[in-house]
Formats: sequence, structure tokens, C-alpha cells
Amino acid sequence: MIAFGTDGWRAVIGEEFTFANVQRVAQATADTILEKHTGSTPPEIVIGFDTRFLSDRFAIDVARVMAANGIVAWLSRADVPTPAVSYNVKAKNAAAGVVITASHNPPRYNGFKLKASYGGSATAEESAVIEKYLRENEKHQREPRLMAYQQGLDSEMIRRFDPTWIYYQHLSEILDMDKISERELKVVSDAMWGAGRGSFAAILGRTKTYVDEIRGTMNPGFGGIHPEPILRYLKDLVAAVTRHHADVGLATDGDADRIGAVDAMGNFVDPHHIFALVLRHLVEHKKQSGAVVKTISTTFMIDNMAKAYGLPLHETPVGFNHIADLMMKADVLMGGEESGGISIKGHIPEGDGILMGLLLLEVMAYSHAPLHEIIADLQQKFGPAHYARHDVHLARQVAKKAVVQKLQDSAPPHINGQSVTRINTLDGIKFYMADDSWLLVRPSGTEPVLRIYAEAKTPSDVQALLAQGDDFGRLVLE
Repeated sequence: MIAFGTDGWRAVIGEEFTFANVQRVAQATADTILEKHTGSTPPEIVIGFDTRFLSDRFAIDVARVMAANGIVAWLSRADVPTPAVSYNVKAKNAAAGVVITASHNPPRYNGFKLKASYGGSATAEESAVIEKYLRENEKHQREPRLMAYQQGLDSEMIRRFDPTWIYYQHLSEILDMDKISERELKVVSDAMWGAGRGSFAAILGRTKTYVDEIRGTMNPGFGGIHPEPILRYLKDLVAAVTRHHADVGLATDGDADRIGAVDAMGNFVDPHHIFALVLRHLVEHKKQSGAVVKTISTTFMIDNMAKAYGLPLHETPVGFNHIADLMMKADVLMGGEESGGISIKGHIPEGDGILMGLLLLEVMAYSHAPLHEIIADLQQKFGPAHYARHDVHLARQVAKKAVVQKLQDSAPPHINGQSVTRINTLDGIKFYMADDSWLLVRPSGTEPVLRIYAEAKTPSDVQALLAQGDDFGRLVLE
């Protein structure tokens, strides 16, 4: 059964993710768009895709379905970052957007990301309407409508275009490109064989920034790794930063909506620190204000910063769609999650790895210091904070509610010698300890994985918490 998760629908290519199923989901999406449409001109949709196996062909089929339903399909000419598609949805006043991508998931997966008219991820309610149409179409054996690709081009119901330039222009307007240029930074960009390839070089091409890109060629298998910008998959970036004597390395995931970095010393800079560095920069250097939104798995440094700056703080379940909801409703300065999906005021409510990489360069330009020194100062003022995540792969997807209930029933009064002060079941189950350390156990919403997160004031305490998390994982599997 096709079902939408945290950010659209994902499945294994050739098993559930097939041309027939993609066409069915596209038809249900078209039905949803037409249900809402009231204008006299045809509704429009923006469609993009990543570098995965057959992503371009799946995207063409989505466009063919839209065209057959009287919806103008703006189809990217080549693989494109998800944030670029999202920005074009808003810029074109389109009804929706679709990106064929499985983001950071393993190469065998692909996905159908749905974007709402405001440029962010579709809400749970919007996804539920699509699922309703899926069930109804299946029940009544209604096959998807399909227009021949060449007919779509000839009739201009399918329009090939490049979504990146208007998006790059927008980023240049919300960043201080002159300030970045002044530093003459040496940057290594790591596209991880994903759709972010060429982006940093294109945007920074008119500045005095030197950009050397690695893993930027087409490789649908992602070199045998997961295209996720975390330390275990960034050994090539660490080596390249050291080899080129670069100031910083910037890595984006498979569809470039997530960010990871490496400093000049070869140290991994995780999204927690990127979030915190940019938040401080926006408040102290750019004199901006507003609420801060973080997911339940994000560093406590953000809590400390919000308190110090007098900013309202909101905590959400994992998934940028929850952050986007608040960014649409309130005056939000910045919102982000530990996986690297982060955005700021003035941009679309969408995680954007390219924007965050550029903002990190802006942080370095304003601070006039190496990145490792800036981080040390951040830790001194708002830490210390050390974080790690461990994934336990499961034979099958597990029910989140059952996992939470089982762990809540067996919750210990102490973890790692610290008393458990409270438990949060907003998304999975999170244990808060008296010394501000925490442990979170939650089933993934996109693959059969149990994710275990921990943060503490020392690396050894983090490892001890993860070990306790592994014990909880074994309890879940019993």
C-alpha cells in the first residue's frame, strides 16, 4: 500500500517504486490539484528530479500525467536541488511541486516529494487527500491519464526549463556576497554525487571564492554510500580539505536540502553546530530577531541561545514539514533539524543545504577567524555539547506508537548515572537528564531503521548514552 511519510512517499526502486505506481501517485496528486483549482487558466506544477537511477524518466511520467489532466508541467531539464524546485513553485505561483528523489536514503530507494504552493513540504492534511484519491482510484479501477511526451512538448503542456538561475539569484540577494568575496575563502564542495553538483561553484563564480568540487559527476549508485552528509560518508571530503589546504568543506545530500561541513583542521562540523553558528550570526552580526524552531533531536545549545537572546523557542517532531508549518504561521527567524534541513527568515519554508553552506561562509567572513576557532568560542559560550547518532537496521518497519509505549513502560529512573527529569513522547521517546544530556529513540518514518540520538557534555557520556539506547533497541526487537 502506497502511503506518504515524513516528506512524501519513498520506496525501493523496482519493488514498490515502479513506473505504474509513480503514475498512480501522480494521478492522485493531479486529482488533488484539480479539486482545489478555481481559476480560468490551467493550474501549473513544477517538477524536478535528482541523480538516482531512472529519476529523470520517472519525472517525465509525472509530467505526462499532469499534462493529460490539463495541468501545465514545468519540468527541469536536468537533475536539480530540491530547494530550487521549491523556490520555483512559489516564484511561478504554481499549485504544487514534485521532486523525484529519496534525498539522503540509500541508492536503492527513490521517492516522490510533494511541495505545496508556498514552496515548503506538503502538510499531513494535503498528503492525506492524495492518499484518499489513491484509494478511490484503486477501488474504482481508474487508470492514470497519460499524454505522449512529444505531444506534451508540442502543446506546451510540458515545458522544459532550468529552475536554478532564479533560485541562485534569490540566494545572492539574501546573502552578503560582497562580504564573502572579501575573505577570498578556499572551499571544497562535495555534492556526494547528488543534485547539488555545481551549485556552489555557480553561485560563488562571481566572487573571489575559490571552489573545488568533488563527487560531482553523475553516479546513480552514489559510489556505494548513502548520500547523507554525516561523518561516516565524508572521508573523501576530509581528505580533499586537507589536500587542498582549504578553509572549509561543504557537503550536500542527494537532493541538496541538507548540509554537513568540514573545517580546515579536517574536523566534521555537524548540522547542530551549523544551526547554532548561523543563529548567532543572524542575531549578533545581522541584528535580526524572531522565533526559533528546532526538532526534538536538535542540540540543547539552541535552547541556551534562545534563552540568552530572549527569542521564543518551539520544539517539533522530526521532519522539516513541522518546522515549515510554524514558519508559515509565525515570525520565525530560523528553523532547523539535526539532519541538516535548515532555513531562515526571508527564504522559503524549506530545508536548504546550499543556502546553509553559503551562510556558513558568511559566518566565517564576518568573524574574520578560522571555522574551528569560531566553533570553540560557540562551545565556550553555549556548550559544551557533544552529539552522536546510531542507527539500528530492522527487518521490517515498526509501529512508532508501540515502540514508545514499550519504552515508556520500562523507563529507568536513572541513565548514565543521571536522574531522568522528564520524558517526551512528541516523536519517539526522549529522556532528559539532570545535567542537560538527553537520549532519543525513534523509528524512522522513511525506512526500517531505529534511530538512536544522544547529546551530552563529554564524548564519553555520549557513547554511554548510545549504549543505553542500544539496550532499548534490543528491548524493542524482543
